[in-house]
Amino acid sequence: MNQAYWDRLGGRAKAAAAVLAQARAQKNAALLAMADALLAAQADILAANAQDVQAAAAAGTSQAMLDRLTLTPARIASMADGLRQVAALPDPVGEVIGGSTRPNGLRILQVRVPLGVLGIIYEARPNVTSDAAGLCLKSGNAVLLRSGKEAILSNRACVAALRAGLAVAGLPEDAVQLVDRTDREAVLEMMQQRRWIDVLIPRGGAGLIRSVTENARIPVLETGVGNCHIYVDAGADVQMAAAITVNAKASRPSVCNAAETLLIHAAAAPTALPVIADALLAAGVQLRCCPRAAALLPGRPVLAATQQDWETEFLDYIMAVRVVDDIEQALAHIARYGTGHSECIVTDSQAAADRFTAAVDAAAVYVNASTRFTDGGEFGMGAEIGISTQKLHARGPMGLRELTCGKYIISGNGQVR
Repeated sequence: MNQAYWDRLGGRAKAAAAVLAQARAQKNAALLAMADALLAAQADILAANAQDVQAAAAAGTSQAMLDRLTLTPARIASMADGLRQVAALPDPVGEVIGGSTRPNGLRILQVRVPLGVLGIIYEARPNVTSDAAGLCLKSGNAVLLRSGKEAILSNRACVAALRAGLAVAGLPEDAVQLVDRTDREAVLEMMQQRRWIDVLIPRGGAGLIRSVTENARIPVLETGVGNCHIYVDAGADVQMAAAITVNAKASRPSVCNAAETLLIHAAAAPTALPVIADALLAAGVQLRCCPRAAALLPGRPVLAATQQDWETEFLDYIMAVRVVDDIEQALAHIARYGTGHSECIVTDSQAAADRFTAAVDAAAVYVNASTRFTDGGEFGMGAEIGISTQKLHARGPMGLRELTCGKYIISGNGQVR
């Protein structure tokens, strides 16, 4: 293990975190300067990204992953806007969570404080670099960023710009650092740096999440895989169901809040399924159907679903389709194959909506709306650090408050126990 490398990065991060914990207005100034710096460095970032994309394409990277990797002027502008939005949000640090006065006169306050140094491990998504840096900064945390090797040139360029923005605002550049080692051993070593890193947050596919949760010696805020479902109930509005399903699947299939499986009530299927299927096919989605669904779609280019299809987060223009007997069978399917991310029912029945929202165990449960709304920005949090599917500390989109913890401040006038 190259411990000297981690001592250097970690020591600088700890020192920066101590400064950030006391900063207030400077954080907003830094976020705005970081946004400006990203735009000013756009040419350099796009040039670096083009090299990353070319190398990834030559290595046979899937189209879905290439989409996640690719930056455009519009995406860089969105990254900058995300930083500005975070600057406009209330600062969670110092917020009073609760308090009381004890019978002996002790005054107890619980306030929000930063977690310290966060380690973010993620795959080939350069936009995560700015999102993570911005949220960590606003919440008073320093961050060590370790991206997939496919995005290393893009992220070096992005981090250089972000650090330049920090310097403009008079905050330590080491509040944002890139782990620029691309070897697998670096990830394993990072998971052991309990002295320097307070919390690890993995963002990526099931393999990455599993590796971090199994190997880390540091507390982990687990972001989840999104095997999300749309259930179309009996009596659902067919056009609404089609619009929601197409949006949830095809608007951006490479993200974790995209739907992967369509479940449809047997009573609705003969009428609704052909309409929804035709809309999905028109959007370029490949359908993998159970025998009952396939029988209702004669002449259409559908494939037979396998057991693996129900279990798969495709992250691509592919959707599994199953006809179910009723809402209970839909709930059983989601309970077996869902990953606790986002689930949706399309229905005209309040009783069915209530049953679905009460029974489904997920971070976000939708009634008559697309799963694509599971996002920090859409929830009014600004940029998010990820979608947590665990049940400790944070669940769902993790924004600023989820990157803090509580500290008790107790005031007395000489009390002893």
